[in-house]
Amino acid sequence: MPATFHLRLLLAATLAFASHAVAAPAPADVLDLYGTPANAEDRSFNIFFDAGAWHGYSLPAAADAGSGFSGPFVHSLGAGRWVGRRMAEVALKDAASGTPVALREVASHAWPGYLERRFEGDGVRLRQVLYFADARRALVRIELDATTARTLDIAVEAEPMLAPGDALALRDDALVQTFAGSDEALLTRLQMDAGRMPPQQDRQGHRFASAAPLRLQPGQPSTLVLEQYLSAETGTVVPPIADEPARWRDNRARWDGYLRAVAASHVDGVPDEVAQRVAVKAVQTLIGNWRSARGDLHHDGVIPSYSADYFNGFWAWDSWKHAAALAWFAPELARDQMRAMFDYQAANGMVADSVYLDAKENNWRNTKPPLAAWATREIHRATGDAAFVAEMYDRLVRYHRWWFAERDHDRNGLAEFGATDGTRIAAAWESGMDNAVRFDDAKMLANGEGAWSLDQESVDLNAYLYREKLDLAGLAEVLGKRDEAAAWRRDAGAMKQRIGTRFFDAAAGWFFDARLGTGERIGVFGSEGWTPLWAGLASQAQARAVIATMLDPARFATPMPLPTLAADDPRFSPVKGYWRGPLWLDQARFGVEALRRYGQAGEADALTARLLLAADGLAAQAPMYENYDPTTGKGYQARNFSWSAASYLWLLGIGRE
Repeated sequence: MPATFHLRLLLAATLAFASHAVAAPAPADVLDLYGTPANAEDRSFNIFFDAGAWHGYSLPAAADAGSGFSGPFVHSLGAGRWVGRRMAEVALKDAASGTPVALREVASHAWPGYLERRFEGDGVRLRQVLYFADARRALVRIELDATTARTLDIAVEAEPMLAPGDALALRDDALVQTFAGSDEALLTRLQMDAGRMPPQQDRQGHRFASAAPLRLQPGQPSTLVLEQYLSAETGTVVPPIADEPARWRDNRARWDGYLRAVAASHVDGVPDEVAQRVAVKAVQTLIGNWRSARGDLHHDGVIPSYSADYFNGFWAWDSWKHAAALAWFAPELARDQMRAMFDYQAANGMVADSVYLDAKENNWRNTKPPLAAWATREIHRATGDAAFVAEMYDRLVRYHRWWFAERDHDRNGLAEFGATDGTRIAAAWESGMDNAVRFDDAKMLANGEGAWSLDQESVDLNAYLYREKLDLAGLAEVLGKRDEAAAWRRDAGAMKQRIGTRFFDAAAGWFFDARLGTGERIGVFGSEGWTPLWAGLASQAQARAVIATMLDPARFATPMPLPTLAADDPRFSPVKGYWRGPLWLDQARFGVEALRRYGQAGEADALTARLLLAADGLAAQAPMYENYDPTTGKGYQARNFSWSAASYLWLLGIGRE
């Protein structure tokens, strides 16, 4: 039998690690990150992702005894699936008697940027911390500390979930899990203070076991580090992690930076601890949906939500909103979010609706509303990065001009939503408001080859385009292009007059879409009606009329205010209506910003407080939802929705002018 195996103690590093964790910068468990997968497709609970990783983990469900963590969930495998039920489960036995040491859970927490578990047994304490060192590598630091001298056999175990065609293989000191139909591989290995332990494999899973007993003494903690590395190619050679304590310090520095950036979150009428909690949750939501460049995605970006199996890519409209929020706490990710969409800009200037790991799936049937220049200007406002403005400017100009070349059926300088394939559904998707009531009777008109428009001009689209001209003027000035800036402002001035005349109904006091040809206004009171106020193009008289309707409890001042359709509309469907009544935070944010722009700061604060306090579970552990019932505050559709998080950050004052 080999000599007793001693783990070389790294006491100083261990104590430094522990001291960082104790001084937590934010509350724990802002999101409920507990769950154990019942099957490979289980998305019924929240998952911890960070650093752009495509694999994630959770704290095991409360009834699921044992140490370790649930996972991993690999998001880049199709729509995503669990490839492990449990990892990093620690088994201890008395070396002399072989008696298992029962571990009692003391605490489990989800902190910003890491998961932590603590256990106690007979004469021993166990602490596990899971965090991401980078986009491909998750680390679990396992600390063992004795309250009395113990000599123990130790094993670190895992329970994989293998789909047909998946395989497990031993490679040197690591275990490699491969996946049917994919070039990706998950490498797992364990490092000890004195070296690494090779894995063992059996039918139930795999384990890393010490070849000889571990001697623990009080006050002399021992450390192991379990690593899981998700590679894009099966044969990737992965060097072992170097200087793990430095990786932890980097993680803490990054998260401390995020949290400092949102520390000033405040809303009148909302307790500051609630505002802070929501701000931390918003950051966790956006960073949890961050995915690194991989496959045909050439830059990092933020997906809409990992909780829905249909959101495994980047969407244009979402990306612009994500970038505008990220600019204030993760500016390089904000820049990459923009680049990821413009990597695929077409020769005619169009930007795809959505892009994916496999570019063959990119959706070119439609684009999304034009907020890219606005997002770029937000990035510049947050960072002062003129080089990024120079990188994006010509691309933004081409995209802006595409709208008038491909989506202005009657060439009157006002655009319509449309599609490249002539389908009504793709044209509605292009609006971002897929099933909005205002489009119920719309028909398609051909503009040219691969270019179709709805037979109605939309007020929100043209308000966005007006605002984009002003944003392009601002970006041109950053680059010293004064003549171009002046030209953009002249164009905006002319468009402002057209919008006010075409879309505002003085009798109704609202901005409506208008039918091509007849000019008939489509009298649906929807959230698009306050977009001209957000853009700053409404006259004071127009704004007063619109604001009166926005503040009417029977229409838009619902318990959770500013829904997408007036509550007195007979077609109002606040639960399952999608864009036919539920509240979407981006539209509510634009509505609040509209109120502020026209001098209604008090009303804006009051509505903001209700948006925070009326959302079910927002101040507790509930995730941020895709949309909400404006009458009850109950969340619906996808959980952990990124643009809801982005909107809440602005409502909390982050990045607000």
